[in-house]
Amino acid sequence: MARPGSACPPPGRRVMVAARTLLFWALVYSYCGVCVCIAGLRLLWSIGRRPGETFRWVVRENPPACLNDSSLGTHCYVRIKDSGLRFHYVAAGERGKPLMLLLHGFPEFWYSWRHQLREFKSEYRVVALDLRGYGETDAPSHKENYKLDCLITDIKDILESLGYNKCVLIGHDWGGMIAWLVAICYPEMVTKLIVVNFPHPSVFTEYILRHPSQLIKSGYYFFFQMPWFPEFMFTVNDFKVLRSLFTSQATGIGRKGCRLTAEDIEAYLYIFSQPGALTGPINHYRNIFSCLPLQHHEVVMPTLLLWGERDAFMEVEMAEITRIYVKNHFRLTILSEASHWLQQDQPDIVNKLIWTFLKEETTRKRE
Repeated sequence: MARPGSACPPPGRRVMVAARTLLFWALVYSYCGVCVCIAGLRLLWSIGRRPGETFRWVVRENPPACLNDSSLGTHCYVRIKDSGLRFHYVAAGERGKPLMLLLHGFPEFWYSWRHQLREFKSEYRVVALDLRGYGETDAPSHKENYKLDCLITDIKDILESLGYNKCVLIGHDWGGMIAWLVAICYPEMVTKLIVVNFPHPSVFTEYILRHPSQLIKSGYYFFFQMPWFPEFMFTVNDFKVLRSLFTSQATGIGRKGCRLTAEDIEAYLYIFSQPGALTGPINHYRNIFSCLPLQHHEVVMPTLLLWGERDAFMEVEMAEITRIYVKNHFRLTILSEASHWLQQDQPDIVNKLIWTFLKEETTRKRE
């Protein structure tokens, strides 16, 4: 990732930086240990209660019909010349229209944008990507292949391979992290930035170090640093954790949200029950601490940040702090009854807010 050069700091400053780095890594490894212990206790509890169910893992061999719904778009593939990786995406809308590129979060895939694929295809070429390691996109075996630099370059290369030099970029959760960084590193490629439930990366880094409550909510970042064990825990009780993320009272879509159907859940289970399907997605997180803390970077294009206030993983205070890093028009909308899975939870409201933002900026430019 491109970083601006800086003068050599004085000795006192270097000592402070070294001490802070040491403290940071001590925190990372300590909390990794805590998270693994908690996961181990949960596994033992499950084995004690239902030993037969604990190790049941069903591989879904046939995709549910919703994944081949023609109203969502066409399944396409593109191979990137430099990396050699083949990426899968679903595209809706006519070729030649302005590009809207959608980046999903974890544990999701292109299907999390189904409501947006239908909505925006009238005026955009809408492309919902399977990120590196997800779904039908190639998944390199080594975790070093999932560094942030690689993920950012993927988006640039895909944009160029699709025949575009700029796009409206939309990201949710981990895809939001990537979207922020693409906007920072390649501002000329992003006309408008829309992020759902993820703050500016610098805000996240600083906030998590100062607020234990957010540290606890982000415990999975630390748990995912372990090899193989996180993947195994997802398979316990036939992917009970995956189901619970979207449906439980604590983390799932709320009472006033657009609940996932049984077929929607099966779509997620089909994708992530395939052998090895979880390693690529979790490898995204296994490199993050080698790239943090990030330097402060500014975003220079118009930006919309949408946030579900009932997010079980991200504290809403980070949303407002993000404002200071956007040196252009910035709009923040917080939906009080919405969960972390905002674009699936409140699709009608989210789509309306995106339309308003896109047309507002068009009007502003004409003036």
